[in-house]
Amino acid sequence: MQQATTTSEKQTFNLAKKIAKDIKGGEIIGLTGNLGAGKTIFTKGLAAGLGIKQTVNSPTFVLMKVYQIRNQKSEIKNLIHIDAYRIKHEQDIIAIGAQEYFARPDSVTIIEWADKIKKILPKKTRFVNIKNKGGDKRIINI
Repeated sequence: MQQATTTSEKQTFNLAKKIAKDIKGGEIIGLTGNLGAGKTIFTKGLAAGLGIKQTVNSPTFVLMKVYQIRNQKSEIKNLIHIDAYRIKHEQDIIAIGAQEYFARPDSVTIIEWADKIKKILPKKTRFVNIKNKGGDKRIINI
């Protein structure tokens, strides 16, 4: 497990952007941390690192958004962004078809509040925990 400390949103964004360079199709990243820890900022950085130009917002009310990656050289064609904050039962994620994207070789899935649906996530899910240490300081365990 790696640990990083960031002291600004920009550093958290850039850390995730750097991590995106090593991501392979089929990977699932589960983000955990308290409200306001930086999960959405991390997701935005990862999306930017994958080449997504459009604005990435947390899909709290729609639960899932699919962003297309238009880089012809990349094997990754989609970023699946799931926000499980409002999920009360794992069945809610199954009902929207999110599992159909899990481990697809042409997609990367990132899940905010992944601890709420941990039981249905594949064992190979890579968890990233973000801890707010006051102000803009974050401890990120990858």
